[in-house]
Amino acid sequence: MKKWERILFGGDYNPNQWPREIWKEDMRLFKKAGINSATVNVFSWAKLQPSEEIYDFSELDAIIEMLSRENYDIVLATSTAALPAWMVKRYPEVARTDFNGIHHKFGERHNACPNSPIYQKYSRALAGKLAERYGNNSHISCWHVNNEYGGICYCENCEKAFRVWLRKKYKTLEALNKAWNTEFWGHTIYDWDEIVVPNALGDGFGDDKTAFAGLSIDYCRFNSDSILENFKAERDAIREFDKETPITTNLMGTYKQLDYFKWAKEMDVVSWDNYPANDTLWSLTAMRNDLMRGLKGKPFMLMEQTPSQQNWKPYNSLKRPGQMRAQSYQTLAHGSNTIQFFQLRRSIGGCEKFHGAVIAHAGTENTRVFRETAQLGKELQLLSPYVLKTVNQAQVGVLFDWENYWAIEYTSGPHKDLRYVDQIHSYYEYFYDRNISVDMIPADADFSRYKIIAAPLLYMVREGMAPALEKFVREGGILLTGFMSGIVDQSDNVHLGGYPGPLRKLAGVWVEEIDALAPDQANTIVFEDGCESSCGMLCDIMHLEGAQCLARYGSDFYKDTPAVTKNKYGKGYVYYIGTVPEKSGLYRILDQAVSEASVEAPFRDSLLEITCRKSEKEELWFLINFRPEPQPLPECFAGKEDLLSGKTVLIGDTLSQYEVRIIRSPL
Repeated sequence: MKKWERILFGGDYNPNQWPREIWKEDMRLFKKAGINSATVNVFSWAKLQPSEEIYDFSELDAIIEMLSRENYDIVLATSTAALPAWMVKRYPEVARTDFNGIHHKFGERHNACPNSPIYQKYSRALAGKLAERYGNNSHISCWHVNNEYGGICYCENCEKAFRVWLRKKYKTLEALNKAWNTEFWGHTIYDWDEIVVPNALGDGFGDDKTAFAGLSIDYCRFNSDSILENFKAERDAIREFDKETPITTNLMGTYKQLDYFKWAKEMDVVSWDNYPANDTLWSLTAMRNDLMRGLKGKPFMLMEQTPSQQNWKPYNSLKRPGQMRAQSYQTLAHGSNTIQFFQLRRSIGGCEKFHGAVIAHAGTENTRVFRETAQLGKELQLLSPYVLKTVNQAQVGVLFDWENYWAIEYTSGPHKDLRYVDQIHSYYEYFYDRNISVDMIPADADFSRYKIIAAPLLYMVREGMAPALEKFVREGGILLTGFMSGIVDQSDNVHLGGYPGPLRKLAGVWVEEIDALAPDQANTIVFEDGCESSCGMLCDIMHLEGAQCLARYGSDFYKDTPAVTKNKYGKGYVYYIGTVPEKSGLYRILDQAVSEASVEAPFRDSLLEITCRKSEKEELWFLINFRPEPQPLPECFAGKEDLLSGKTVLIGDTLSQYEVRIIRSPL
């Protein structure tokens, strides 16, 4: 597999949207900004294949030749994310049918039915022709299949393919009816052809509401698998002609509809598009970066971010001076080996004409955004020899599971405001605020690598998950879990015998009832020393079965019953948090767990974001201030060199908002 010799710095480049005299000016400006890579051909299918029988690569030949001559690393896309008009006109079934049962015409993007034989045929053919034509070009550093895969189709093609998928999974209708609990509402299936997709015309009654969660969760699995097959088909077509160049597709962080852990197994390198809103917490952006790194446990690519502002959020604020640079270094700190933008030159029209770009509509380098981009480009040239040798390491794993994501948000009750990513982030935020490195891990991860596993909202416990967690704790690990955990199996059927089901013995508690509190309601948890913390949303009413009570409820009919517990299991412990405490209460509990696990936290009191990447010989420490007030650098870095400025860190040095230090420390 090819390895990059420098941090790729560039982004989406669309010279096909511009007259050729502008291309030469682009090359001048890109060099001035330190840009060394370009992602091309993302949405060019209509130009590459103007009709069913004709391909025309003349313009792309010129683009590839120009970028190769200028020594750019080329990220070459396959152009299959938006259908050409002729295909939809000639083969209407290639377009998607939406949740409401409306079959779409030509338009937008992500507009192909993943189970359309026509789409599969022509997308694979195009990928193969591109690889045959350009696969031997040494400047092609990465293949970029499609673009931001997503969406769901409910057409007849998908319905038929879903039935085939179900037959492979369940083998018999008896097994399927049991899994979906079709005795409820008399929905027993007697023939495979009686199965219909769970959209608004069937058992779906909202984007995240369904009469039969087992059916709808299976459709989520099926849809993710179907779209993955599209990726694999293009990947395999490329591999017929190019055996070495890495192949990726750009993911979207905590995007709900695709099981990215399953996808990552089919990708050579993970890439993603980072678009936080004006009010997105920096900890949430960090979590998404860590999730992208965790998909393969390896460095990843930042495929897209905006250098200034977005155009599709409710409020598209400019990035403040220094903010883009700080965000870029946060991405590097958490495991990226590239910094790339959408887009390099601002489009003249279409719905993204106000989306930020390195080169604005003015077409000049005399802009704040261009100057900041050029500064970053110059710095990345210096950092490449250091960064590319390093990786991230962590003693804490936070479990993120797409099937739980789907299941918890399909369940009818107990609380409409319960959101999977929010609850995962509440735990992640603790470790972020304490500057404790985290790996975002799947349910089948090697738990033995960690001292702590945080698994909040582990609602769906599938086969093998409970034994793996038991082994981890028995051998000395600490598990953090809590309310709405251990409730159902892989088909959303309740584990009978009392909550938290297969985790009951491990947690040492029995949850008898779950109270749901409206937004204007609250309870408190009272710790053993009398300290109190507010809590809300959900409250497990539980009984101790060997666990120790750490905090009790302060009011209501379940006053003085356990709210937070700790259970010894083998050599380890399980902390069970039966409610949603306010931040101070959650942090108090997690502080105890971290101390008990002897997790290293040398910068737990610093308000800087401090992240480390390591090689066999040295550490790179990324120190970033995202707060409005200046923050002091920890004194342990005094006397060491900042790679960005070349200056020695002094005792008393501070960082103002969005300032960055990268400190190299030999091991």
